[in-house]
Amino acid sequence: MKRFSVIFLILFLILFTALVKNSTKRIDDEIFATEESIRSLKKDFENIKLEHNYLSSADKLIEFQALYFDDELVQKDIQEIKIINKNLQKLKIEKLKLINE
Repeated sequence: MKRFSVIFLILFLILFTALVKNSTKRIDDEIFATEESIRSLKKDFENIKLEHNYLSSADKLIEFQALYFDDELVQKDIQEIKIINKNLQKLKIEKLKLINE
């Protein structure tokens, strides 16, 4: 009986170790795939951020205006900008609310 319990314990430990090892391997693979995905997304984010900062700088916007729009663009005061909302067939005009106000 003692011998049977020792053999049973050894087999149980071997199976438990295999189960833990497989679970750990699966989790490790998921972590690796997620990290690769994050790395790719970070690279894309940095490229888009650089492009946005380059294209939206004041000097570049003025340069693009001169190149592509001639005299079509007119500078407006931000206080003149209004928002038009359509609710139940009514038009409602509101002032633009800025975050800093």
